[in-house]
Amino acid sequence: MLFVHDQDGHYRPAPKELVLAEANKLSGYQLRRGVKIVSAEIAKTAIGYRLRNKQQEVFACLFLDGQHQILAFKEMFVGSINHATVHPREVVKEALQLNATAVILAHNHPSGGSEPSPQDISLTKTLKDILKIIDVRLLDHLVVGDEVRAFSELGLFQEQ
Repeated sequence: MLFVHDQDGHYRPAPKELVLAEANKLSGYQLRRGVKIVSAEIAKTAIGYRLRNKQQEVFACLFLDGQHQILAFKEMFVGSINHATVHPREVVKEALQLNATAVILAHNHPSGGSEPSPQDISLTKTLKDILKIIDVRLLDHLVVGDEVRAFSELGLFQEQ
């Protein structure tokens, strides 16, 4: 429980909106340019705060340099309650513009579920194959629901 100090000098439980606003600030700090992503847990925590509680499905990319330092976190596509159309060409274009050498994909499920769908798995394979052609490694794909699940932890992300 997080408490805040009110004008009367008393401590009271912080409202949900304040807690979420502070979490978003923290995730923005964690996803700033130059921060090194050293584990899947760091990426899951930071991206989870950014994509959780959105009302529409959002597909985002975390673009990294050769040392896995953040170049940019971009919310690339916004869809409906249960679907976002992803255009691989736009992901490739952004990776090339940023001179990225690695990418972590992420999207949310507004329903709260965090299991990848067959479409999620197919899209990931397609993007991995396309990015490989331009020498950009796809490191992982995160699905944000009530939990954050990484394809790599689910055994869905073997090197080819």
